[in-house]
Amino acid sequence: MLRRTKIVATLGPVTEDPKVLDKLIEAGVDVVRLNFSHDLPEVHVKRAETARNRAEAHGREIGVLVDLQGPKIRTGKFKNGSVTLSEGARFVIDASLPLDTGTAEQVGTTYKQLPQDVARGATLLLDDGRIALRVEEVKGTAVICHVTVGGELADNKGINRQGGGLSARALTDKDREDIKVAARMQADYVAISFPRSAADVEEARELFRAAGGKGGIIAKIERAEAVQNIEEIIKASDAIMIARGDLAVEIGDAAVPPIQKRIIKLARKMNKVTITATQMMESMIDSPVPTRAEVSDVANAVLDGTDAIMLSAETAKGKHPVEAVAAMDRVCRVAEQEYEVTHSRHREDDTFARVDEAIAMATMYTANHLAVKAIAALTESGATPLWMSRISSNVPIYALTSHVETRRKVTLYRGVYPIAFQITTSDHATLNREAMDELRSRGTVRDGDMVIITKGDLTGVMGGTNAMKIAMVGG
Repeated sequence: MLRRTKIVATLGPVTEDPKVLDKLIEAGVDVVRLNFSHDLPEVHVKRAETARNRAEAHGREIGVLVDLQGPKIRTGKFKNGSVTLSEGARFVIDASLPLDTGTAEQVGTTYKQLPQDVARGATLLLDDGRIALRVEEVKGTAVICHVTVGGELADNKGINRQGGGLSARALTDKDREDIKVAARMQADYVAISFPRSAADVEEARELFRAAGGKGGIIAKIERAEAVQNIEEIIKASDAIMIARGDLAVEIGDAAVPPIQKRIIKLARKMNKVTITATQMMESMIDSPVPTRAEVSDVANAVLDGTDAIMLSAETAKGKHPVEAVAAMDRVCRVAEQEYEVTHSRHREDDTFARVDEAIAMATMYTANHLAVKAIAALTESGATPLWMSRISSNVPIYALTSHVETRRKVTLYRGVYPIAFQITTSDHATLNREAMDELRSRGTVRDGDMVIITKGDLTGVMGGTNAMKIAMVGG
């Protein structure tokens, strides 16, 4: 059985070897992530080109996701590379200090607005929460703190404010230039780091479109403010990434699991895609097998209905990138066997504003109540397969389209599989037969299987899906 949940893998130094990339694709990667926090733009352009070429060689489509760096809210460097902060000690973060002069008593920061964003009583968390500081006083550019949780602090570690409240803009000057690069490489998705509101997402979309980009915009949920504004952010985005690292630091680790479940449920209700990310199988950076906790984490995200799960350092710089993808694939398949749903209440009480959306919903209800083997969705934009994918089902959805951009976009949709398909006739009976022949040639259906075909009366028209046909292969 096909795996429905999609796998996103981050490219990095260990994937530069095309042989490794081939093995990742063979193991089941659906989308590759390019992390613009590291490496030069031209490196990422080359990685995207290589990934697409290798996917084509394997007869597959693969999506490309550009992940923007966002605001760098970090400490500076220390004279000796690191310091040890003792509980109860005084420690100062001074925005006016040179970034390479840190000591055990003070350090500079890349975020010059920090003194304006904090006040006495605030808690600052450094290095993903490993170090905790309580703000005692702000004097000019100096944030004077009391160490409440000590430990070793190395160069360039992240700074978060517990509960949120840092005012850094989501899009930096670097991000704006990187958006242009993403447009030139025809990225299928651009992920915005640290958005606080729908306005941040809309600004990124405007910049991406102005640069010629046609892909979707992903909002990474990493800030407490983003959780507070989650509905407007989901509405403004094409997809949501639950980036659990910085999010856990801001809202507390115990709050993340219920928030994750709520966001996935809400996004599905609003017909948007979700990616669950960060530390999914982090132990596999060094270990060839995941921990039981990681297996459970991945499985629960699948059971919650996430569209995709993401690997970061596991595939970018880990020792076992192929094994990490294979492990994710294995866990997803088993979890999906326990998630057999033939009835769904998704949008049961809603009134649909569009005909194509109504057709998509009707198709899935029909598929879940008949012995349907496959759905062939003839699509221009990919909207109909997206709506279909919001309904829980074990019936595979094949997006048949001539547009490469659409085929790449649907690689992120749960349970949707892209197929290159050219419409050569306006005769509906012939078109139905050609669509079924395409599925049969791929071994996905055989004579006697029941298939649902969705299409529009007019070919080449986006949003034109207005027909659902139940047909028998070979009949």
